[in-house]
Amino acid sequence: MKGTSISNIQVQIAKGWRPNNYLTNMSMAFFQEEGDFVAPSIFPICPVALSSSYYYTFSKADLARDNVQRKPAFGKVQPALMGQTDNTYKCEVDQVIVGIDQIDALNYQRSNAPGVADPRRAKVRFVTEQLKLHLDLIFAQNFFKPTAWQNVWTGVAANPSGKQFLKFNDANFDPVNFFDARIKEIKQNGRRKPNRLALGVDAFNALKNHPDIVERVKYTGSTANPAIVTPQALAAILQIEQVKVLESTYNAGGIGQEDMQFVCATDGALLCYATDNPSIDEPSAGYIFTWDMLGNGQYIAIDQYEGEKGTHAEFIEGLMATDMKKTCDDLAIYFDQCV
Repeated sequence: MKGTSISNIQVQIAKGWRPNNYLTNMSMAFFQEEGDFVAPSIFPICPVALSSSYYYTFSKADLARDNVQRKPAFGKVQPALMGQTDNTYKCEVDQVIVGIDQIDALNYQRSNAPGVADPRRAKVRFVTEQLKLHLDLIFAQNFFKPTAWQNVWTGVAANPSGKQFLKFNDANFDPVNFFDARIKEIKQNGRRKPNRLALGVDAFNALKNHPDIVERVKYTGSTANPAIVTPQALAAILQIEQVKVLESTYNAGGIGQEDMQFVCATDGALLCYATDNPSIDEPSAGYIFTWDMLGNGQYIAIDQYEGEKGTHAEFIEGLMATDMKKTCDDLAIYFDQCV
């Protein structure tokens, strides 16, 4: 505040100013940037009214077969088959709770400390962040590993054969032609051109610095705006709608320990087709089913309640019920050990 003389401070106090114990315009809060969260950016969120139920899967073979026949004179052709099967989802409920000491919170309330000093506001954000991070960890476990998909390619240091490729950081790796072939493969088998490429941090860095990729952008820059390979530039080069770098991080250590890791394998990659929103007439490699427990259109439920009498405590609770489901193997390829 302006002026530090005793008389000046007395004037400010007379006007209603109260000294705060802590700075209220900054804090060291390591909340993750919103854009770093992974799960909803790859596969669509599908809200469901029931915690478990069914969904239809129509036969790709029947839909893609030419069932039209020449009509015989005075007769008719046999009805075409359009097969369907039922699949299930089951959203399991996960929970996180954090406490607030009401006596300790009085200091913040009486000092009129705004923003980060408000323990309830901070802990609501903490709970929300925890649930989003948990969603990312489930995504990594269910989707971003070689055992999750039938079609898996593996990077090797030399002499690739079968479903192998030279690692992304090898100058002899041909990224454009390689991904052209994989895009064609998914289009042929799944009837959709893949629109999303999820890259672990090291996999993205290897592609970003690959001479073939750099060569395609190096003449597009200037002194003021040097040419750099961004995810958007890489998407344009590979002709994929979205390239997502999986930068979400978490602490793998226990209480009192710190072991910061990336949520998703840094040397992995996933090429897939996914709808932007749930659809009844579009396939998708995966879905994130979320049970809307409160019926308000939100898949994260936040509640606040008092503790036992005499504890002078209250609690912030977060609930989330999800089921991450692989819905079509033909629409995805996982790349393992890319670097």
